[in-house]
Amino acid sequence: MNKHQKIAQCFSPAAFIHDTEENYQAIEKLIREQKIGGLTFFHSRLSAAANFEKRAEVLDVTGTFEKMIGLINRYQSISKIPLLISIDGEYGLAMRVEKTPQYPFAITLGALKTDAETQVEEVSYRMGLDMKRSGIHLNLAPCADVNTNPNNPVIGYRSFGNDTEKVAKLSLAAYSGMKKAGIGACLKHFPGHGDTATDSHLGLPILHKTKAELEAEELFPFQYGIDRGVEMIMVGHLAVPALTSGKDIPASISRELITDLLKGEMGFKGLVISDALNMKAVANLYAEPGELEWQAFYAGNDILCFSDHVKEGIEKIAQNASDEEVDAVFEKVIALKKRLGVMEFQPVEVPVFDWESHSKLQTELAEDYVSVISGAINPTELQELSKAGKLGYQEFFTYEPGHFSKQLDFSFTSLNQAEKVILAVFVPSHKPLNQFGMDQMVLDEIKELAKSKSCILIHFGNPLALKHFGNLEDFEAVICGYQGFQEVQGVVADGLFGK
Repeated sequence: MNKHQKIAQCFSPAAFIHDTEENYQAIEKLIREQKIGGLTFFHSRLSAAANFEKRAEVLDVTGTFEKMIGLINRYQSISKIPLLISIDGEYGLAMRVEKTPQYPFAITLGALKTDAETQVEEVSYRMGLDMKRSGIHLNLAPCADVNTNPNNPVIGYRSFGNDTEKVAKLSLAAYSGMKKAGIGACLKHFPGHGDTATDSHLGLPILHKTKAELEAEELFPFQYGIDRGVEMIMVGHLAVPALTSGKDIPASISRELITDLLKGEMGFKGLVISDALNMKAVANLYAEPGELEWQAFYAGNDILCFSDHVKEGIEKIAQNASDEEVDAVFEKVIALKKRLGVMEFQPVEVPVFDWESHSKLQTELAEDYVSVISGAINPTELQELSKAGKLGYQEFFTYEPGHFSKQLDFSFTSLNQAEKVILAVFVPSHKPLNQFGMDQMVLDEIKELAKSKSCILIHFGNPLALKHFGNLEDFEAVICGYQGFQEVQGVVADGLFGK
């Protein structure tokens, strides 16, 4: 292979499942002419990395899963060296593909009370098997970010929490589960995106902390993983001046941070993958197409994700990098492909998911993470109030009104006649934008109800959204369900009224 072909193995541009035939052919052209090493699959251009804040939960295009597998087979059939197929599926294929198994968010798994590491490893193992059977080799997850900023616009629910040691242990457990399933995984977003207030899809976050502070918090989960043999780390688009001689340079293109700190000082011997190179934090830094890709390669990235300028990037790297540098990276990428079984590609058939087993796992997990976080629940009292026609029930922010109460064989009365009211809140969004999608008038209504009646609040959603409900002590009790899954609703119902 010549130098250009070796460099091309570092590239993993975006492949959109829902796209035009013209765009599918453009990917085929990249495979045939540039001989790229891999592809990173996204649902559609509307929900790609740089538009993550627009990832509308209403985006529903049928047949996504079957279409993705068809495209994987189509693209693999024309690639001389089999492609490394990646996806960003932090909570499973469902993060990008409808009608596939969805697993709990990292923040939810961070609330597990018993043997969390074992449970997280099992979740990630199942997630990894789903992907492996679907022709995917690498999951660009988990987040090893410590979410110490509750207003973080981009991490939040994607982190295992704000406890550094817990994040270190659970992110390693998640990584290990995927590895056990036979796919690759990576800790991200080095050097740590948890304490930022800017979304790097939209701008450059700058983290003003000393190196000692960073070592105690942000860097800790990565060092923990490195010490235990983690083979891949993704570098984020955030500036950390204390680690880059005071410069506001994105970590993803900083040689000082990747080559000197991560590979040198911290002893990382594995592969470094860049966060998506189309993200606004870096995409517009260099006017000349290909320069960003060269800077990312020079900084120490081994795999370049979501490059919009593949041809120019390959040429620019070929001009600037030595043969020895190119050979070293090429050998790492090929070794990864061999480890993950990429080289033995066989056409993929659409797998059938074991939904019964998935539902059983969801129930077992929910029984461990659903929590009464304030006050107390008395099931006997609620049963008696229901029988006496004195228990009220109200749902908020629900896409399918009444879907929780259908599970309950209890009669509810109107709110003005009720002595006690159960308020079930299905939070519309797991992202903090616009109060997690919650309407201020409805929030005010909930707060007023809590002051005028004895209310039990059930929060089906990101716990970080609870701050919008005022003083939680105004409620008789608050139950955090974390997710709106049907299994979670069943667990909550059992907790309210007894099995």
